[in-house]
Amino acid sequence: MTDEAISLLKQLIAIPSISREEDKTAAFIFQYLSSKGFKPERKGNNIWVRSMLSESLPTILLDSHHDTVKPVSSWTIEPFTPIEKDGKLYGLGSNDAGASLISLLMTFIHFSAQPNRPFNLIFSASAEEEVTGKGGLASVIPDLGRIDLAIAGEPTKMQMAVAEKGLMVLDCKAIGKTGHAARNEGINSIYLAMEDIEWFKTFVFPEKSDLLGPVKLSVTMINAGTQHNVVPHECAFVVDVRTNEFYSNQQALEIIQRHVKNSTVTPRSTHLNSSRIALDHPIVKRGMELGLTYFGSPTSSNQTVMPYTSIKIGPGDSARSHSADEFVYVEEIGKGIETYIKLLDKLEI
Repeated sequence: MTDEAISLLKQLIAIPSISREEDKTAAFIFQYLSSKGFKPERKGNNIWVRSMLSESLPTILLDSHHDTVKPVSSWTIEPFTPIEKDGKLYGLGSNDAGASLISLLMTFIHFSAQPNRPFNLIFSASAEEEVTGKGGLASVIPDLGRIDLAIAGEPTKMQMAVAEKGLMVLDCKAIGKTGHAARNEGINSIYLAMEDIEWFKTFVFPEKSDLLGPVKLSVTMINAGTQHNVVPHECAFVVDVRTNEFYSNQQALEIIQRHVKNSTVTPRSTHLNSSRIALDHPIVKRGMELGLTYFGSPTSSNQTVMPYTSIKIGPGDSARSHSADEFVYVEEIGKGIETYIKLLDKLEI
């Protein structure tokens, strides 16, 4: 299974699959599943396949994404040419999240051949994860039906991310009044925005998570002014908000809007919420029995759109994601398949 997984990953790397342009990898995955005797389904560039035994059994979703970010300019090798060297497999998407994708796929094939397992399975190769696009997993959730547990395949060194921060991006705007910079006239929108930016810098949400820490507020972009001698009428800035499990994005937004005095605050969306699975959940307990550790993840994934209990785990290392000369250790793939299988073996939820 490991050899087949590595071969598949090399073929996927060789097919450019940048977010919203992943139609060719979708077609490849669809064809591969069909060649194995399955009946995959497709919506947009999302592919999923079912292995159902009984409606009375719980259903587990195995999901990872087949899209990638654009390659950064500092790559020293061809990003779409898989290269295996010194125990590493190089290529764009090898680590994030190709290794997880093909490891979950091998896990799905393994359990599909077992008629006495205590759960149904759905494998999903989703699109647009890197841009949290509307055409990604969120668009097919209604088609998947009831899900009792989901595994989100992302590079976590095969340790269990039992909590994940949510994400909300805010567009803020302070409005002043234009005037000549040489005279004492106008209302400087930059100064108005600075007061609100200082609040974002210093405010602390009361509830701090033992796994995810505090809610994180970061002003990341600012834009104002047209020329040096004109008092700017408008100052716009962007805030990156990472919520913990104590605050939905909507709750955090309401707190922020109550405190920000000079600027309008408009969220781009509020649906990418934080998540957490109970430490006494059977899959977490199984993982601990296998010697796995658990942690809270600061990065977002498809978990943000999953309306059901989920856990994030996969081969590879998040520190290698979105970087030049991305790679995954070949042995991580075999270990990933083995660990996924052990986690699910006879699992009752």
